[in-house]
Amino acid sequence: MKNVAGEVLLRTACPLDCPDACSLEVTLTLGRITKVDAAPVDELSNPLTDGWICKKVKHHAARVYSPERIMSPLIRVGKKGAGEFRQATWDEALDLIAEKIKAAATSHGIDSVLPYLYNSSSPKLEANYLMPHLFARLGAPEILHTICAATYGAAWEQVFGEMLSIDTLDVAEAKLVVVWGANPAVSGTHLLPLLAKVQKSGGKLVVVDPRITGTASRADLHLAIQPGTDVVLAYALANELVRTGKAATQFLDEHTTGSKEFLAAATKYSLEDASRICGVSLDLIRELADLMSTVKPAVLRMGYGPERNRNGGSSVLAVLGLWVVAGNFGTPGSGILASTSDGFLVDVKAPWPKDIERVSRRELNMNHVARVLRGDTGAWPVPAKVFIIQGANPAVTAVDQVGMLAGLAREEVFTVVHDQVMTDTAKYADVVLPATTHFEVHDVVGSYGSYSAQVIQPIIDRVGESLTNNEFAAALAPRLGFSVDEFNADPKIIAERIASQKSQPVQFRKPGTTVQFRDTWPSFESKRAQLFAGQSELPLPKFREATNEYPLVLLSPATSHTINSMFADTDPPRVAIFMNQQDVIARELGGATRVRVHNDKASLEIDLVVDTTMRPGVCAIPKGLWLRATNQGVTANAFASDELNDLASGACFNDARVEVTAV
Repeated sequence: MKNVAGEVLLRTACPLDCPDACSLEVTLTLGRITKVDAAPVDELSNPLTDGWICKKVKHHAARVYSPERIMSPLIRVGKKGAGEFRQATWDEALDLIAEKIKAAATSHGIDSVLPYLYNSSSPKLEANYLMPHLFARLGAPEILHTICAATYGAAWEQVFGEMLSIDTLDVAEAKLVVVWGANPAVSGTHLLPLLAKVQKSGGKLVVVDPRITGTASRADLHLAIQPGTDVVLAYALANELVRTGKAATQFLDEHTTGSKEFLAAATKYSLEDASRICGVSLDLIRELADLMSTVKPAVLRMGYGPERNRNGGSSVLAVLGLWVVAGNFGTPGSGILASTSDGFLVDVKAPWPKDIERVSRRELNMNHVARVLRGDTGAWPVPAKVFIIQGANPAVTAVDQVGMLAGLAREEVFTVVHDQVMTDTAKYADVVLPATTHFEVHDVVGSYGSYSAQVIQPIIDRVGESLTNNEFAAALAPRLGFSVDEFNADPKIIAERIASQKSQPVQFRKPGTTVQFRDTWPSFESKRAQLFAGQSELPLPKFREATNEYPLVLLSPATSHTINSMFADTDPPRVAIFMNQQDVIARELGGATRVRVHNDKASLEIDLVVDTTMRPGVCAIPKGLWLRATNQGVTANAFASDELNDLASGACFNDARVEVTAV
């Protein structure tokens, strides 16, 4: 803490859903946040932060003190979705919630109680401690986080098991970096200076992405592939490495199983096939093949974009397999930059009581929750009666948005939302509860972009009557028959739980100590990467053509304004559809400023922006817009179906297909 001209400067860290987990310095004036910036670069800060942060977090105080901040418990008095509530006490709200849960469990069984706990922007204990424990103790269904990263994670586990990602800080030592389906210019911005170092030292940056993103605009080579065709490009490149004698045959022999099956499948696709199917110049693909075979060491940074379509699992498996075929491992500046979450060493789960057997729980795919809320035939064995949402805004973020809104509107489902501000989802709730921000809690901030962990403490007093996730669970548990001792959310208890972390360094692993196939290995008994998995639901990558009759692929990319839907209430991105000039001309929209976007699920009137960064056949509406951003009360996710991809049943946001016509 420092005092500067009457102001107080305090240290904390950012837990929001971004890889970087920045170290923060917050300025308080009379106990109120007046500035958020990067913490000084020292031994207490995450070295990845490097003294600067994104503009989103710089303006975080606007959300903390938003006029839409929920200040007290609220109980609905109007129609669902109208946002009409009366003020209540915590005791009244908790008694009502407990009564509804017990009644639902008695009349329809505990499977009628659905806990939608996402909390991707929460610190570690807030996300993983008492609230998940409470619903596990109840035996309520577990809603699987298949909406994002599940497919990527399943593919990684299939190929490498528990092998760790390389350290982001080691990317600077590469001579070639291939960023495939990621845009760190808006998500994970601290990778950009490392990429610039690579290029400044004579290295090359390649980006594979359907758009000329902020990252692609910096690249030495950009392949703007058709969404959903990543598997073809990866297979064709692997096949080309073998054909030209550039595959790492010794590495494959010593460090893989299933390479023969993988390469046999790859022979189906030549570079010419990839050019035709992916919609990319053959010369560009040949240039990438040449770079991969001649420039070492090389790093692959693969994002989550490729998983979000019908071929999601196949795409991730194929790209990971390609890097194995190239043998880009074993030296500093080589390997695959993935999630570093497996390096987090602090136990943040509540201990299970001794002598109590764990209850078997039914699992529900997060992408199909709307089906259950609506009561679709065969969607779930019992009707949904209680829906408890924490750390999520599914009215905006879920696939099949129209279906989700229909489910949220049902009077038969008693809905509880615990959140910081009055989100679109909260307006449909029967009870709305005020939640803390990370500026108000004791916790640990982990990272999925660096091997770091940071202890945080409250730096401001509670806003309104907000409670932490753990305090909500602790207050509800005794009303459901559990002991106060088991569900103890006292800040002192939380502080003691994380005290051991204080004696540990910020970094779990030093840069240069996480070289794949040297310091960390595939976790299978053979320590070999597995390119063919006979027992998997997807033993080998497989390409499936799109079958939707609508001609344009609609993407919903992240922007520099939002994290998921967070901050779209205070600083939303441009509300428009972005289209390539060729597609605009083909539809005679040259003079249009407003257009109608539609498919068989939804229709939306929105501004048109002619955008040279879009490839033909692809358009985009920004991710995370709130419903009020459009006159029709729907956003990009209204056009995405709840169909599942080919591994781990992930979401298919990028398979949304639309037509665009004049208004």
